[in-house]
Order: sequence, then C-alpha cells, then structure tokens
Amino acid sequence: MVSSSVPVSSQAGLHPRLDAVVRRHLSKPWRQPIRAHSQKGFDDLRETIEAADKLILDSGCGTGVSTAQLARRHPEALVLGIDKSSARLARAPALPPNACLVRAELADFWRLLADAGLRPTHHYLIHPNPWPKPGHLKRRWHGHPVFPALLALGGQLELRSNFGLYVLEFKRALELAGRPDAKVVSFRGESEAISPFEAKYLASGHTLERLTVNLENS
Repeated sequence: MVSSSVPVSSQAGLHPRLDAVVRRHLSKPWRQPIRAHSQKGFDDLRETIEAADKLILDSGCGTGVSTAQLARRHPEALVLGIDKSSARLARAPALPPNACLVRAELADFWRLLADAGLRPTHHYLIHPNPWPKPGHLKRRWHGHPVFPALLALGGQLELRSNFGLYVLEFKRALELAGRPDAKVVSFRGESEAISPFEAKYLASGHTLERLTVNLENS
C-alpha cells in the first residue's frame, strides 16, 4: 500500500477568523439554489428513505467501500452513501441490500434532507478533504455556510480525520453552535479501517482523530 503524508498547514492554531465565520453562518440561512443532479438524486431516493425505519448517512463516501462496511455493521438500517463524483461511485463494490449510493453535492443533499424532516440516526464524515491552507477555511465543513443544515440533521455525528486542526476547529464550531459536548479521541493502528483512505493513513502510522457528538436535540 502506498504511504500517505500528514496534511501540512501554515496555521499554528485555530483560524483567527473561525469564530466570526461560524457565527455569521449560524445567524442567517444559506440560499444557494439546489443543483439539478442533487435534486434528482434526492427525488429518486425519497420514497426509499421515507420507508426506512432507520437512516444512516455516509457523507463523502467516495467509492462506497465505507458505505458497504457501515451497512454490514448496521443491518437494521438503510445506509446511504453520498458523493459528488460519478467516477468514484462507478468504482463501488457490491453493496449489501440495505445500502445505496447517490450522486449529489453534500451541501445540497443535507439541506434537502433537513427541509424534508428526514433525519439520520447516525451521520459519518470519514476523512473529508482537510483543506489545510488558511485561505481554505470556508471550504471546511465547519466554515461552510451549510454548517447549520448539517447540525439540523441531528443524530449521532462522527467525524474522522488525520488533520488534527480540522477536528479542533470543528469542535470549536460546535461550541459556538451551543454544542459543547463533543468528544475527541485519538487512535492509531489498533482500529479497524472503515475506508480505503483510513486504511492508508493507519498503514502509514498516522495518528487519527475521531470526533463524536449527539445532535439529536439540536
């Protein structure tokens, strides 16, 4: 397996504009139009989602390997993998019957689910692109205007990353949103990898960070 390097950033700590950006996004709704392919993906799956007793989201699922693994771990739930890349989704493995994949922009799909009142019991964000440059703050999910919709989905949220600063910023954003109860733990090779990226990071000896928070009452 090819080794992987830890993300490097010129940021020495939390972004100096983090609080201001998060507070601004929390104070007003985001009005960007939903893209057509995201709307179609949602419309195609809405009845399936509504019929499920339990919904689990695998956001940014890539090729769907993590979706398949989560579906095997949670056979009682519909596990929905979401990714914007049709090329990545085309490389998906065979999926368990309780899993499905959809091509959509996360920022669109989260809003569509939240607006429809379709809330997951668990929501996984497994190794999102860390966007390590300081100028990338608004591309990180906690600095993105969709952050309030992510919170509105509720459920048990789990974020994993090999970029510790990303996780610390996400935790601070949760505090600003009135959720100071997020837990962050570090782990290494003793854990079973949930995705190809995580397998690569663990094989490279990275220390990974796991943030969990219950948003059920948010």
